[in-house]
Amino acid sequence: MGGGLLVAGTTSDAGKSVVTAGICRWLVRRGVKVAPFKAQNMSLNSFVTREGAEIGRAQAMQAQAARVEPTALMNPVLLKPGSDRSSQVVLMGKPVGEMSARGYHGGRQEALLGTVTDCLEQLRSTYDAVICEGAGSPAEINLRRTDIVNMGIARAAKFPVLVVGDIDRGGVFASFFGTTALLSAEDQSLVAGYLVNKFRGDVSLLEPGLDMLYGLTGRRTYGVLPFTHGLGIDEEDGLRVSMRGAVRESVVAPPHGEEVLRVAVCAVPLMSNFTDVDALAAEPGVVVRFVDRADELADADLVIVPGTRGTVKALAWLRERGLADALVRRAAEGRPVLGICGGFQVLGERIEDEVESRAGVVDGLGLLPVRVRFDRAKTLARPVGSALGEPVEGYEIHHGVADVRGGEPFLDGCRVGAVWGTHWHGSLESDGFRRRFLVEVARAAGRRFVPAPDTSFGVLREEQLDRLGDLVEEHADTDALWRLIEGGAPGGLPFVPPGAPLAVPGAAESRGAAPDPAPQSPEGLEMARPEALGEARKSHGPDAEAKPQGLDVGRSAGPEIAVVHVDQEAK
Repeated sequence: MGGGLLVAGTTSDAGKSVVTAGICRWLVRRGVKVAPFKAQNMSLNSFVTREGAEIGRAQAMQAQAARVEPTALMNPVLLKPGSDRSSQVVLMGKPVGEMSARGYHGGRQEALLGTVTDCLEQLRSTYDAVICEGAGSPAEINLRRTDIVNMGIARAAKFPVLVVGDIDRGGVFASFFGTTALLSAEDQSLVAGYLVNKFRGDVSLLEPGLDMLYGLTGRRTYGVLPFTHGLGIDEEDGLRVSMRGAVRESVVAPPHGEEVLRVAVCAVPLMSNFTDVDALAAEPGVVVRFVDRADELADADLVIVPGTRGTVKALAWLRERGLADALVRRAAEGRPVLGICGGFQVLGERIEDEVESRAGVVDGLGLLPVRVRFDRAKTLARPVGSALGEPVEGYEIHHGVADVRGGEPFLDGCRVGAVWGTHWHGSLESDGFRRRFLVEVARAAGRRFVPAPDTSFGVLREEQLDRLGDLVEEHADTDALWRLIEGGAPGGLPFVPPGAPLAVPGAAESRGAAPDPAPQSPEGLEMARPEALGEARKSHGPDAEAKPQGLDVGRSAGPEIAVVHVDQEAK
């Protein structure tokens, strides 16, 4: 059975995804067969694996860092928010229903612990090491009983835990200490130590604090990663686009042609897969920004309406803010507009939605001759085709079915004048197609912009992942990290009081006790074996059939999967 490590964080956005990717790249460069894993992810940025499973984009990028093919085993549970109170539950890469937060954390989450631990065991039987990413903070004491992604999975797998803290936002020592002190004795025994992220300045000035932290907790700090511009992998949420950030910080590089090209991305509600614009931002001379006001479209050479988990809600938002009228004016003037997935649906004539918003028939912006009907079945695909004379690859994640009734063919959608629409995410990562598309945009916009002939988005991504690996190798104690991965948490780690608080007065759990084992089949859940799991097993990586030396791959039985039967709980 392979070794492993859980990378937890003192907060969301502490750098867990980046550190996990960096560790994966460092390990694979030293010859270790490694896989990423995140038991449960909440994100609107997702990806489709080759077997047709939907997982978080961060895990797909971590798989790229590990140089393996991403599979559903690496992210068995994905939650896609549809509002502040509900999410679509994606289990083993397939949607199984919509659920309120209360319903999910009220017992149904616990039933998935057996599923995620079984997926983790399968990865461990195939890889030398599995690097797990936690979610939020392991010290979310209100959620510990049902936790399957932080200490819950660490306890089940007996993995050591490395806690990452973002020192750039301040309070990192208090965060490290408080995170540890709010865990039960059993959980604390797995917290091996800390990793400081985004440090600016002279490390020697930080060392006295690290020594004091060791004195308070008995746990060492395994490294101090410096603040480095232009780093990051595909984000789970927010508006920080990794490659866009890198290009913004290197704006001294001149455009290849005479002028720059300005791209405005409408920051629609529940925006999904905004990483589609990373490839544009990687082009010299292309400036990408997110906008939410109509006047911000005035100087844009291209406006993108991106994907969204709420197409009808996004359409209403565009109208409320005057952006819809601005888009209609642009189209009439022959100025470029691109709609991707939900953005493509918004640009059509009509939307019939009894699934996502249940709004019925809603008029679109009428810029493309397309009618969209939402189907309960979700399209998950990895299409390959051509457009503008160039080969294109992409991936599809949508409930809307488009009936294209005119225009010029454009991928699976169409083009009318300077307005393009497609369901394909990721198409702009195809270098030749991206360059031809930008030539078309520049011509329609009247700009003397010429795309650089040698920009390779794939090469830039690899360079970025290598920089993450370099950070870990140069600024962390990699020998000590490997001992953790191979041998587990050090013995004799001291307990830091007060420990986990009691959930309610008189509760059965003590501060040092573990929660009761999660039930495997509570009321409201049915055990089944989706075909997605069997398919996921077939593609652990390009050399998945090769048995790693010293590892047992004899296991054949799959996990029991808890399929959620949705009662259409209130959103």
